[in-house]
Amino acid sequence: MNKKIYFAGSIRGGRDDAALYKRMIDYIKRTNDVLTEHIGKSNMSLKVQTKAIDTHIYERDTGWLRECDMVIAECTCPSLGVGYELGYAEAHGTPVFVFYNKNKANLSAMLNGNAHFTVIPYEVEEDIYIWLNDILNKDQV
Repeated sequence: MNKKIYFAGSIRGGRDDAALYKRMIDYIKRTNDVLTEHIGKSNMSLKVQTKAIDTHIYERDTGWLRECDMVIAECTCPSLGVGYELGYAEAHGTPVFVFYNKNKANLSAMLNGNAHFTVIPYEVEEDIYIWLNDILNKDQV
């Protein structure tokens, strides 16, 4: 059965890892549905939006968070929005898997210390796909 995956990654906090997000999303999409595949697009606008646009984004994304089977987040680049999404997922009992490159970042204690989150530090990108394979092939999350 295909799982509905909410992929979280930094947008306004910085797009340095956008190409990595795309590769992760493409890998997940081989066997599952990614509700937020736009996170991997390199041409996303980072400019300030109107309140109406931001309200639409909030309502759409929280709807996807309520609908998804799990959240997979790449958190090497800190992001207020991703932090909010992870807290929202936790509040709704959704499993959360947090990836970060331990050679590039120190993960926030609020994520690393949270027993609800499965935190996955990695050193090389290839390690991500080994973990994703394991996570996505479990019958129950």
